[in-house]
Amino acid sequence: MSQELKQTPLHALHAELGAKFVPFAGYDMPVQYPAGILKEHLATRASAGLFDVSHMGQVRLTGPDADVQLERLVPGDIVALQPGEMRYTMFTNERGGVLDDLMVTRRADDVFLVVNAGCKDADIALLRTALGEGAVDYQPDRALLALQGPGAVAALARLAPESAALGFMKAASVSIAGTAAWISRSGYTGEDGFEISLPGAAADAVARLLLAQPEVAPVGLGARDSLRLEAGLCLYGNDLTPDITPIEAGLTWTISKRRREGGGFPGDAVIQAQIANGPARRRVGIQPEGRAPARAHTAVLGGGEVIGEVTSGGFGPSAGGPVAMGYVARGFAKAGTAIELDIRGKRHAAAVVKLPFTPHRYAKQDLRST
Repeated sequence: MSQELKQTPLHALHAELGAKFVPFAGYDMPVQYPAGILKEHLATRASAGLFDVSHMGQVRLTGPDADVQLERLVPGDIVALQPGEMRYTMFTNERGGVLDDLMVTRRADDVFLVVNAGCKDADIALLRTALGEGAVDYQPDRALLALQGPGAVAALARLAPESAALGFMKAASVSIAGTAAWISRSGYTGEDGFEISLPGAAADAVARLLLAQPEVAPVGLGARDSLRLEAGLCLYGNDLTPDITPIEAGLTWTISKRRREGGGFPGDAVIQAQIANGPARRRVGIQPEGRAPARAHTAVLGGGEVIGEVTSGGFGPSAGGPVAMGYVARGFAKAGTAIELDIRGKRHAAAVVKLPFTPHRYAKQDLRST
């Protein structure tokens, strides 16, 4: 099976560092290094972690109206983006469900997208149908690194000094040891940090330079998942699916007033109705009592009835105990509401809590997750 898996340009470096690999979205990816998930997680919160996210899809949209055409597929305000600004949004279907979540950046000559690895083939097909074959440039030859944590800015600034002046959710072209790279001050851990797009052929050398910085440790997918869960950030396929709308997910803040009122994207009527009337269910943080973690698909009970389901759950190393997210009926969504979890046939007490489990520490403004 592993022979069928794709490899990122950093696969050999991961092996050299002693990574344990797992199949993920068709790629052979490092889930952890010898230090282990717990230490990798805490190292990212305390200093900086380097993640290989090259399996994600990087796509350029070109043409004079690429932004307008993209807006027909997403509820985000893409036209308002200024050069160097980026936005989190999602592809939606006619029921208002989420087909994928993505980052969109306006650049001088194109609109740049980063999409999830497991959805990228469908995303590219969707884009080519909507914008035309020639307007969609998928870039499989580029690598993507994520440098996350309070020490990230110091580490990257030694190699690319201009990176320190970049604001949150802003992006720019820089040179890292002679390699032209596109960097954004963004990430998916709740920490300050950067994502670095660069030619795949240069990824190994740049990754080694970053790992040589005293703040930086290699981090695998295991800690990436626990970090984003503590930060209250959705994982596509778990917390977001074609049957879950952005409003149910608590992502209303990603839709500007103009798009809320004007619509013009798939599922706009459903989403507008949910904004006006409130959704029947909501994504919430769930704090289990005791030490038993509640995994995805754990039933959530309230008043003796099943009122929802956990979509992400596990141990939060920084939170110091089990943490979870899931969807519950609206009447049970208020923080402080007592609920129960059916964990392997045994009921465990829990409470609805406000997200995130650990405070966001972005460079400036806050990326809210409700």
